[in-house]
Amino acid sequence: MATKLRVLEKPELPPLLPLSPVPTHVAIIMDGNGRWARLRGLRRLDGHRAGTENIRRMIERFADYGVRYVTLFAFSTENWSRPKYEVEGLMRILRNVIRRETQHLHENGIRLRHIGRLEELSGRLQKEVLNAIELTKRNNRMTLSVAFNYGGRAEILDAVRQLMEAGVTADEVNEDIFRRSLYTADMPDPDLIIRTAGEMRISNFMIWQAAYAEFYFAPTYWPDFDVEDIDDALLAYSQRKRRFGGLPPEEIDSGSPSPNGRKARH
Repeated sequence: MATKLRVLEKPELPPLLPLSPVPTHVAIIMDGNGRWARLRGLRRLDGHRAGTENIRRMIERFADYGVRYVTLFAFSTENWSRPKYEVEGLMRILRNVIRRETQHLHENGIRLRHIGRLEELSGRLQKEVLNAIELTKRNNRMTLSVAFNYGGRAEILDAVRQLMEAGVTADEVNEDIFRRSLYTADMPDPDLIIRTAGEMRISNFMIWQAAYAEFYFAPTYWPDFDVEDIDDALLAYSQRKRRFGGLPPEEIDSGSPSPNGRKARH
């Protein structure tokens, strides 16, 4: 008999915080499903399944704040090395989530995208993904990207191959041309990357795009990550000062004396 997962009535959502600025693009490394399940005596796949239960609430919360892009890291190119039953289970879970959530997201103006190597998935799963993309392609309230069979290194290698196949010479390569060869070519880089379950690494996720992202590491396992955690992450982001390698005007002090009496170098 299948293990029965929790079904909890959620309380009324807390009001939105008066935050400024709000990130345009939030990317999330959804971690801790297996540990969440183990603590409850459940199978790892039960944890992965539980981790899909809060996606609708998460997306709606981000959309209410005005976040325009959300990217979820769901399955990496390295995850193929997991036991066969778990990989097959994750494929079934993705297919079920697409069937369960696509219409609701479409009705709420959410555009769905896939980033990663789609061609390595089964033909049946590819069809489900492409149908969801086609149905929602004209929606403009938010873009939800699912990184499935995705790896940052694989993305960079695919971009290099694409440039070589297009005959782009070394002298012609610059950051803009390279960016347009990535899976995320039509999206802004993430402003905020959230990782759950207390881990503090990016695990081959959006290596190029994360160059100037702010990071927020939450101790909460992904199945328990809720709207209050989103509020905390966005509040922390709003208090960061993003310099992109420069200085804000109020901190510029050209030619100011250093403690040894010499002018400071910048």
